Amino acid sequence: MAIETAGKKPVKGVKLRLENQASLDLPKGTEQLIEKALDFLPIEHQRGLEKIKLVDFINDPRLKNLDVPLKGDLPGLYHPKMGVQSAWLEISLGALLQPTEGFAKRWMAKSAYKSNLAGLIFSLVAQHYFLTLRHSLKKQELEPQVRQYTEKQLRAWSEVQSRNSIRGWLFKPFRPLLERLARWLNKKAAQAQKS
Repeated sequence: MAIETAGKKPVKGVKLRLENQASLDLPKGTEQLIEKALDFLPIEHQRGLEKIKLVDFINDPRLKNLDVPLKGDLPGLYHPKMGVQSAWLEISLGALLQPTEGFAKRWMAKSAYKSNLAGLIFSLVAQHYFLTLRHSLKKQELEPQVRQYTEKQLRAWSEVQSRNSIRGWLFKPFRPLLERLARWLNKKAAQAQKS
C-alpha cells in the first residue's frame, strides 16, 4: 500500500474556513476567487492553516510595538500557530478596496482587486510555508524567498486566468517587450534610490 501512494499528491485536502467579519460589501465573486486561488496552490503548502478571516481593517496590538511605522493600511497578516490555536490568515478589505479615499483611488483599487487579493493570498501562504514547513531558512532570507514564491505563483496564476481571454490573446505577443521594459524600469529605480 505504501508503494502505491508514494510520490502521489493528496487528492483532496481540508478546505480552509472563510470567516467574513467585514462590514464592507464584498465585490461579486470574492469567495469563489479565494477558493480558486487556494485550489491553485499546492495542498502541502497550506497544511496547518485553519481559516481566512476577512475584516474591514487590521487592528492588532502587536503592530503598535513595531520599530518601523507602517505606511497606509496593512492588507494582510499571518497569525502563526499559538498553543492550541492553529495558524490563520487575516485579510483587510479596507486596504484592498480603499473605501475612504476619493473616486479615482477607489476605482483603481476596485479594478485591481482580484489580482491584489490573489497576490495577497499567495504571499500569506508563502509566509506560512516558509515559517512552518521550511525550517532551514534564516530570518534574513525569509523576505526574498516569500517575494520570489509569490511572484512565481502569481505569474502562473495570471497565465491560467488569461489563457481563454481576449485580453490575454491580444497582449501575449507584447509580453517579452513589457517584461524587458519592467526590468529596465526596476533597474533605473534601484539606481535612483542608491543616489
